[in-house]
Amino acid sequence: MARRNDVRPVIKLRSTAGTGYTYVTRKNRRNDPDRLVVRKYDPAVRRHVEFREER
Repeated sequence: MARRNDVRPVIKLRSTAGTGYTYVTRKNRRNDPDRLVVRKYDPAVRRHVEFREER
């Protein structure tokens, strides 16, 4: 069985702190059609900041 990449694509979450740090994850395009924004830990600035989806 092949994996359906069009429904759950791989996305990059880039830090809004300007450090260039990224997380890589998958998202369900049907549930979240807009760009994803998540608060996660950025080790470069050693605190939690917003990470936005990058295309």
